[in-house]
Amino acid sequence: MKLGGFKNREILVDLSTGTVNYREIDEELAKKYIGGRGLGVKYVFDNGPDVEPLSAENLLCIMTGPVTGSRSTMSGRLCVVTKSPLTGTVTDSHMGGWTAARLKWAGIDNILISGKSDKPVYLYIENGQGTLRDAADLWGQGTRATVKAMQERYGKEDLSVMCIGQAGENQVRFAGFMNENDRAAGRGGTGAVAGFKNLKAIVIKGPQKGNMPQPVRDDEYKAANQKALKAIMEGGLTAPKKGGLSVYGTNVLTSIINEVGALPTMNSKYTHWEGAEGHSGETVNATLLVADNTCHACPVACKKEVEVKDGKYKTRVESFEYESGWALGANCGLSDAAAISYLINMCNEYGIDTIELGNTLSCMMEAVEQGLVDEPFAWGDADRMIELTEMLVFRRGIGDVLAEGTARAAKKFGNADLAMVVKGQAIPAYDPRGIQGIGLGYATSNRGACHLRGYTVASEIAGIPEPTDRLKPEGKGELLKIFQDLFAFSDSLDICKFSSFSENAENYAEQYSAMTGVQITADDVLKIGERIYNLERHYNNLAGFNKREDDFLPKRFTEEAGTGNSAGHVSQLDIMLDEYYQVRGWIDGVVPEGKLKELEIV
Repeated sequence: MKLGGFKNREILVDLSTGTVNYREIDEELAKKYIGGRGLGVKYVFDNGPDVEPLSAENLLCIMTGPVTGSRSTMSGRLCVVTKSPLTGTVTDSHMGGWTAARLKWAGIDNILISGKSDKPVYLYIENGQGTLRDAADLWGQGTRATVKAMQERYGKEDLSVMCIGQAGENQVRFAGFMNENDRAAGRGGTGAVAGFKNLKAIVIKGPQKGNMPQPVRDDEYKAANQKALKAIMEGGLTAPKKGGLSVYGTNVLTSIINEVGALPTMNSKYTHWEGAEGHSGETVNATLLVADNTCHACPVACKKEVEVKDGKYKTRVESFEYESGWALGANCGLSDAAAISYLINMCNEYGIDTIELGNTLSCMMEAVEQGLVDEPFAWGDADRMIELTEMLVFRRGIGDVLAEGTARAAKKFGNADLAMVVKGQAIPAYDPRGIQGIGLGYATSNRGACHLRGYTVASEIAGIPEPTDRLKPEGKGELLKIFQDLFAFSDSLDICKFSSFSENAENYAEQYSAMTGVQITADDVLKIGERIYNLERHYNNLAGFNKREDDFLPKRFTEEAGTGNSAGHVSQLDIMLDEYYQVRGWIDGVVPEGKLKELEIV
């Protein structure tokens, strides 16, 4: 393989036979799909869209990109790609921290895991080699105990551990992976797939010295990297110690989104909430912040470690994110940042997605309010939220219903419309009635409701790269397509999405070209991203998501008006969806043969 940035080594693990093999990366596939998300989706696609998510046949891919672990700013991410047990779609979930860099420094680009072990195991990687080792003593342990055990066994220096907690072991459908920095690959149930396979952890010993990916054209790469770094350092949101993302972390958004009337509150019954100040970035930083930590090659330091020093919610956790704070806060009618911190810590310890958990709990709260569920559970009841979280992790009592996720729980309660989900995955922290484009993004996201497939909020709220009217549906189809294609590429590099607040397609093209030696342009970045997005959609079409009705929003968003500064507004999804299908070249959500050929997918 002639491409720079790659170690050109993939580990192939068959858990059924206990064998570990290796292969080089197909250079042509790497050129077409870049790495990370794109190449991982290609591997999962080739494995077949008909596999059951919780089966030995499902493929679990741990992927890095060509700039992972390099000097490129914000290049410390990996993604986990598989078929989701929550949605039945293809899914990818990304993790920050240092795990991705250390995997590359250990001489490995990607890990492809198939089969099912007959006993708990973990994969240990060092010097380009992987071995399966017994995890019987780790099974039943939380993520922190697992990390600590591995650090005691192999030493903390140069070590990363990504593992599942008890939620993954018990196949909670929204279980994820956690690493030693409390960074999560949280969405889509990737941890449940690992739990089914009896895979407890992936442990990586990877020293940086002498192992960083080297660019093919070093001088050109230095210039491209300096240009990108300058954009980050001077960015309005990303500038270290100045930009809102750096000062307050992602939780800078709570007050902003609440003010415009787009903060989903109490299971999205409202779009504005007076109690949101209790868990805003300003409040948390003033009362609980203890550290600003960061990931590999990132000057922004958006992670905000918090500590509750006394009381029944005493805890320390990294990090108090906007999505987590909203899901367990405003969405559940809970304003107490200390209690929310405790709940986030539980999620990290057990290995579960905070967004899905918050939605599942708020769905139950409304079901109780409607008399559908005979359980004590009122809005803002933090202690009951804590109790139910533990119950669902271990599938005790009604927790067994909640462990299935929001959509399945709502059906069990007797009112599917109480689930704020798309394709089975719960919405994040932006209300489609107050931000039109993000509603279209939820509806057309290939992994279920998601803001990270196409973050139109950047334009509709922050004016990046240029402002658009958040309440108007016109033009949002074209806007969303650009964001989706750009992010599909950046997820494949794999580089942090927050880079897009300051960098653009040209920056990505320059860094990729210099690193790999394959010259591409900004237009190529969007075309490759379009190819990846259409491959994902084609997978979903073949998996049964093949009609317009699959690209939907819950009735609450299209029929019940918002409140606050979005009062009187509903999502105008149909208008946007018509435009989106036109610019995508899809027919009622299905990728036609001509488009597949045009993008060289078939």
